[in-house]
Amino acid sequence: MTEQRRWFGLNAGASNWLWLGVAAMALDQWTKWLIIERFDEFDRVVVLPVFEIMRLHNTGAAFSFLSDASGWQRWAFIVLGVAVSAGILVWLRRLPAKGQALLAAGLSLILGGALGNVIDRVVHGHVIDFIRVHYKEHYFPAFNVADSAITVGAALIVLDSLLELDRARARRKLTSN
Repeated sequence: MTEQRRWFGLNAGASNWLWLGVAAMALDQWTKWLIIERFDEFDRVVVLPVFEIMRLHNTGAAFSFLSDASGWQRWAFIVLGVAVSAGILVWLRRLPAKGQALLAAGLSLILGGALGNVIDRVVHGHVIDFIRVHYKEHYFPAFNVADSAITVGAALIVLDSLLELDRARARRKLTSN
């Protein structure tokens, strides 16, 4: 039996995707640094009629959930982000070396996004959001690169699950014939 290359306990296949999470986290932190350097809170630049850059501080979670709480949520979301990140690393560690590229990429993106927002909470006490999309007066909640990485990562995991269902159906069809 050949021994697989491992990196921090991850098999070669899963560790090949960690760069994606690191890149997402680095891009997230770099864009937030740019926003902090160039914008005060609530400063706004309209890029397109439906898209603007506006520095906002979110003490809550997605869609500003719990943002009006008394401050305990900062530490709760830090603990949750670290726990989710640890769980993702365990999941990545258990992935086979081949055949799980979409899942590994999705998990890595979620890992990078989660850690990007954890860094904000530790350093600033809140998450820096700055991307605002709207149609007329209907605004989608502001978000950042980390949130985008989490969303794309989740979509990749859903896609992987749907493709796996198709593969399982095809295998059952072959074995029943």
